Amino acid sequence: MARKILVGLLVVLILIQFIRPARNNGQAQTPNDITHVAAVPDSTLHLLQAACYDCHSNYTKYPWYAEVNPIGLWLNNHIKEGKRELNFSEFATYEPRRKAHKMDEIAETVQKHEMPVNSYMWIHDEARLNDAQRKQIIDWAKGVKAQMPAQAQAR
Repeated sequence: MARKILVGLLVVLILIQFIRPARNNGQAQTPNDITHVAAVPDSTLHLLQAACYDCHSNYTKYPWYAEVNPIGLWLNNHIKEGKRELNFSEFATYEPRRKAHKMDEIAETVQKHEMPVNSYMWIHDEARLNDAQRKQIIDWAKGVKAQMPAQAQAR
């Protein structure tokens, strides 16, 4: 009985290797990119690209293990969820209130160490933000929001 279960699992693992969802291979910086609607200093942009853009833009640098399912399927789902929540490549298309809200969320999640997520940092050392880098992103997000029109900032 145990042998049949193991063979069945092996067959399933082999079959799911043929499931290949579309890759997130667009351009990270597009005409709708956040850099076109907000001032993003180069040092802050570098931090965002290293710690955020793989899941929150239209372009992901896929690691080798993304080729192995079910890990690749899990990553694909994680990227879709991340882009649905915040997409730096499409930020200019957001309504003013949503832009302001996203700036609040960026500051809050970075401050609370909720972003980048731990599972991402396990493999991506460059995404590990020290306190000064976190402060830089938080201050930037708060500064961008402060420059938005008052009606956009109202919750």
